[in-house]
Amino acid sequence: IAPQLPNVSPAQQRAQQVESSRRQVQEDHETEYQQALVTIRESVRLVDGPDIKETMQEQLRQWFLECRDATGKFPDFPSAEDGGSASIFAQKTPEQVAAELAAKQQEKEKKKSKGKKEKNSSKERKEKKKDKKGKAKGKGGKADMEKDEEKGWKMSPSNFLPTVTEGAKLYREIWQARDEGQNFIQRFDPQLVREEKRMEVEEEVRVQVDELMRQELKNLKLTVDRDKGKKKKKAKKANKKKKKKGKKGGKKKKKKEKDLTADRTIESLYEELVLEGILIRPLNFKLSEYLGEYSYLGTSLRQADIEPMPSLSDVRQLIALYGVLPLGSQSVHERGPLIRSLLLAGPSGVGKKMLLHALCTETGANLFNLSPANLAGKYPGRSGLQYLLHMVLKVARQLQPSVIWIGDAEKSFYKKVPKAEKEMEPKRLKKDLPKVVKSIKAEDRVLLVGTSRRPFDADLKPLCKVYKKIILIPRPDYASRMILWKELLAVRGAQLGPTLDLSSLAKVTDGYAQGHILQAVRSVLSTRRLTQQAKRPLTALEFIPPLARQDPIYREEEEAFKAWYSRTPLGKRRARAAKEFEDTAKQGKGKKKPGKASKKEPAGKEKKKKKKK
Repeated sequence: IAPQLPNVSPAQQRAQQVESSRRQVQEDHETEYQQALVTIRESVRLVDGPDIKETMQEQLRQWFLECRDATGKFPDFPSAEDGGSASIFAQKTPEQVAAELAAKQQEKEKKKSKGKKEKNSSKERKEKKKDKKGKAKGKGGKADMEKDEEKGWKMSPSNFLPTVTEGAKLYREIWQARDEGQNFIQRFDPQLVREEKRMEVEEEVRVQVDELMRQELKNLKLTVDRDKGKKKKKAKKANKKKKKKGKKGGKKKKKKEKDLTADRTIESLYEELVLEGILIRPLNFKLSEYLGEYSYLGTSLRQADIEPMPSLSDVRQLIALYGVLPLGSQSVHERGPLIRSLLLAGPSGVGKKMLLHALCTETGANLFNLSPANLAGKYPGRSGLQYLLHMVLKVARQLQPSVIWIGDAEKSFYKKVPKAEKEMEPKRLKKDLPKVVKSIKAEDRVLLVGTSRRPFDADLKPLCKVYKKIILIPRPDYASRMILWKELLAVRGAQLGPTLDLSSLAKVTDGYAQGHILQAVRSVLSTRRLTQQAKRPLTALEFIPPLARQDPIYREEEEAFKAWYSRTPLGKRRARAAKEFEDTAKQGKGKKKPGKASKKEPAGKEKKKKKKK
């Protein structure tokens, strides 16, 4: 007979249900917590990882400079065995860290220099100590036994005490002052998990940063040693010249450039240039965002003896060749031709400043603004200007790649300064710009870029002396305008339908630059108009009034740019090459024609002779 089990009361049933539900909740919370550990760690690595890396690098660079200022030379980077950069991030001064590293190195050297003699002497010392201890035990053994008997039994320290003290410390630091009244369900705190995982991510990032900064410190030491070697060579050459001076009396010595900011750090110079508005942050443009199409009609225009303007895609390619590649890659800069300066000339609105900012964005270059309008009232006098140029070049070389921008470049070389601009002193840089360009050496990834709307207002000879490479930017052709309209409207959120005739818009806007088209798109596509597109689709006529309010690029202005470019050394070289090509082509045609006629002549004479017979 089966035993009769007592009936379970409702209270017991309720207790069992509560217990099972509680265990289920605990399991759910545990799985949620384990998933959160992975996801939060990943998010910390992706979001905070780059910032952690950047701050660590900045701290280490600051430490390099502080140690150099304090000791006169760059320090040795701690090895992985010594803790790497963790020993530097501890709250110690650079002098203390440098002293500790020097002491460790000395200890290592001493250990290596010690040989077998020290080992033998240490063995002898140990044997002597053992003998002494044995004698002491023999004498005082009885007294120790008596003392132990007097003291009695003592309890050994608990193995669990360290864990208890550690738990109590953790409770005091985190949980004691924490209000858990709102967390009745007892879910995990994401903030605590984030802080814990951040420390783990910091350890991972520190290993990567240590490797990078070791290499950077090595490069810094190499550059410093190279500069010292160059100075020594220069001193030897100067001594040799002094000896030869008696024989060759006509030669002059080159003056060494004085370091006007020898007592200042790069950080202080950088800060001053930022505060004065000389060092500015470039706008975030990519070179691919400069829209333009190839000129497919170029060959047919040349056949009709019409020299076509360069297309916008050609301009984009030239910026990549002359600017992005040399500044972005050290190997390309060393192997390719040295380009010190570049002039972007073209009507207003064709995208000269956009190309400049795209150049800085693509290469990560620092942008120094030395435009006449920006320099007005800053660093007055001849000495002030020299000090400014010295600061700019010093910071540009130290933090290369760098771009020195001169907006309205023609103003520095005015033939005659207008009365309205006399207070601005636009010709301040005229004498110093050739020296700046000449001072840019082969190892410097520094580029001087000028932008000009009216280059024909400047004196041509000094302008071309400073800017060896000139890129003439034309107004967009039909194909480029078609792409511009399509992309700009799509970016602003316009719905391209059959009522919006883009081909007509591209044809109507012949003579307008990219800036004019962009302004028209912005004025028409307001937020209110974008919301009305479903009921009232966009039409091409809506863009005509804002375009009519702007002045296009007239043919006379375009011809003026062409005529100016033809007078530049680059334009003359291009015209000479084109003429030589035409002459060779004509000579080739001329040689072929007489040959054919001479072959046909005998045949004609023979026919006439036959008729006479």
